[in-house]
Amino acid sequence: MEGPLAHPRDVKVLIISHDVVGTRMAGPGIRSWELARVLSQVVQVTLAVPGETDLTSDGVAVRPYRPDDIGSVAPLVEQADVVMPCGWTLQVFAPLFGGERPIIVDGYDPHVMEALVQYADLPFDQQEAHQQSGRSLLHQQCTLGDFFICASERQRDWWLGLLSAHDRVNPRTYAADPTLRSLVDVVPFGVPPRRPERSRSVMKGVVPGIARDDRIVLWGGGIWEWLDPLTLIRAMSIVARERGDVRVVFPGANRPQPRDEEDMPMWQRAVDLAQQSDLLGRYVFFGEWVDYTTWQDYLLEADIGVSLHFDTLETHLAFRTRVLSYIWASLPVILTRGDVLSNMVAEHELGVLVDYQDAEGVAAAILALLREPADRRESHFEEARRELHWERVAEPLVRFCREPHRAADRVSGGPTSVGAEGYGWSQLHREILAQEEQIEHLQALVAGYEKGRFIRLMKWLHRLPDLRRS
Repeated sequence: MEGPLAHPRDVKVLIISHDVVGTRMAGPGIRSWELARVLSQVVQVTLAVPGETDLTSDGVAVRPYRPDDIGSVAPLVEQADVVMPCGWTLQVFAPLFGGERPIIVDGYDPHVMEALVQYADLPFDQQEAHQQSGRSLLHQQCTLGDFFICASERQRDWWLGLLSAHDRVNPRTYAADPTLRSLVDVVPFGVPPRRPERSRSVMKGVVPGIARDDRIVLWGGGIWEWLDPLTLIRAMSIVARERGDVRVVFPGANRPQPRDEEDMPMWQRAVDLAQQSDLLGRYVFFGEWVDYTTWQDYLLEADIGVSLHFDTLETHLAFRTRVLSYIWASLPVILTRGDVLSNMVAEHELGVLVDYQDAEGVAAAILALLREPADRRESHFEEARRELHWERVAEPLVRFCREPHRAADRVSGGPTSVGAEGYGWSQLHREILAQEEQIEHLQALVAGYEKGRFIRLMKWLHRLPDLRRS
């Protein structure tokens, strides 16, 4: 970006989504789509998506790209004044991001924490390979970013720690803004400003085994390794002994995958447990991934929304977007304690918090919430929704895009002012690599000692005066 722009409407923003954007999309794709929509109200927005899409927008220019072809992205970057490369796109297309163009890093998904859980059953060398890839991406994000957004104050603390370790919290960035909000700020996931509207029946009286007057417990979103659908299925065994009209629905199988990924093993474990418990097709149902435009029908037809997780580091930093869908539809929530949104649920009295892997507690919560009047908590949901509208949560991002700028330390030629050369790796990373080489050298030296070379060397040195005299 050369020189100041005459008017915010002249600013050209490029968002590069790493996830599928279409009628069938998951959280990252939804976030890219909604943030593009909000930004298009004040600046010019192009949304680059992997592969083709069946979505169009009057305000957003949607452009496909090929994940394995940097040339399909380069012209879009060249035309932009500011770029937000999401997820792995910053890593794959890193040579494009080393100029004067401001870079926005969306850090709402703590992918390295997810990877710890996702690959925990693999051999350690494979786990470490996945972590190395994640650390490399984090390093590039911390090095190349001019403005960072995340989903919560808890996540912001984490990012401030990461940025401090990369020398991004320094006299220059502090002088520009002592709060550092101009460097990293909170832009959580949001909900649409309009209320959901029901268009047709999708579960009751439609899915075989679910009657029109049954009560639905909905598991929104996918089944990932860091989530705990197993406790909900075990709880359903308890509930079924008291009520025969309760059904659990998991409509999030077969997630739309952008990079030939496979479903996580937890999905099959959940199906197997339901079958072994004689609940599958009777009290527990698994469906296909739901279209974004149809999702509101599932929400409005359900009676309770559930999100359960394990006690892990991922939980501490997570922001469960499925919970926001429940709030959008005034759906009482059953949520495992420990993450950020459990605090919101408790503060606004939006449902019931349960302990980790507590099947009896989940069963008791289901039975208690089904006895409540349907509109008992409506005023609480309305208050929470006002805080979560996309137009409101995106305000820090909108402010930056109105007047995009380089970070104070990057524009000044400071320690992290880097170009595309070396994929933006900083002096800090080079020093770490040098230290690793020294460690490898010492390890080789120790191995030599263990093989007896050191002892032979000392004997040779002891004989050296005699050899010289002879």
